[in-house]
Amino acid sequence: MSTALAGGTLPVYRWRLAPDGLATRRQLRAMGLRPGGQDVAAELQRPRRRRGPLVAYLYRIDAAMPVRPMTPGRRAALARANRARRVCPSCRLDAGYVIPAALGACVPCADSD
Repeated sequence: MSTALAGGTLPVYRWRLAPDGLATRRQLRAMGLRPGGQDVAAELQRPRRRRGPLVAYLYRIDAAMPVRPMTPGRRAALARANRARRVCPSCRLDAGYVIPAALGACVPCADSD
């Protein structure tokens, strides 16, 4: 079921009824692709009972580009960023897990406050 809305808006498809040739970002990534700057081609809606529908944007597979390879510099920067999320700002120790933003410190430091 697709409905092309007037006024230049996107076609809307119901959950699991999108045509072949369109994919979400996650589906593109699983194929080793990325949207590559293309505009959104359509919208996918999954109805929910008490709230508005979940929305996912669809992109054309034929216009997608390959994912950029991970370079050593990008890998090192990602490792530094993840390591920084594990260091407690209070005691400056590696907590061994990502410190929750709600606590703002490792569990022992957050409990002592």
